[in-house]
Amino acid sequence: MNREEAIGGIVIFLFGVVTTFFSLKMPLGTFRMAGTGLFPLCLGVLLIVLSSLFLIKLYLQKKEGKHVITVQLPSSIKQLMLFLGAMLLATLFFNRLGYPLVAFLLMVSLLKILGMKRWRTVLPLSFITAIVCYFLFVQWLKIPLPRGWIGL
Repeated sequence: MNREEAIGGIVIFLFGVVTTFFSLKMPLGTFRMAGTGLFPLCLGVLLIVLSSLFLIKLYLQKKEGKHVITVQLPSSIKQLMLFLGAMLLATLFFNRLGYPLVAFLLMVSLLKILGMKRWRTVLPLSFITAIVCYFLFVQWLKIPLPRGWIGL
């Protein structure tokens, strides 16, 4: 078992647990009338399940003496920690800042962490992504996401 792969799987599992924990503090609603906590809850559960399967697969490959790289993690542990830190901050400030602003800031930070260097590409891409997601989730699907101090 590659140590970095195992650490990455454990960190993603823990992030799923934290996301699930904080999403349960928000109103969940139903799938028909989703509350603000339903999407983060589904995301957290999905991260827990997928990282558990990944860790089980790593363990079984170690027992069989095989070592196959199936998932490409970010190039360094620092990059992985920054990535998960940005996701954690977005989760923590989701209700206070609101969905549109958090979506924009999260995209900016993730693109920069993953190595996109040009600000003239990062800012428009993040802005367009936030607008498309806002219209998809809030306007079209009518999911009541936090407005924050922008008020959208």
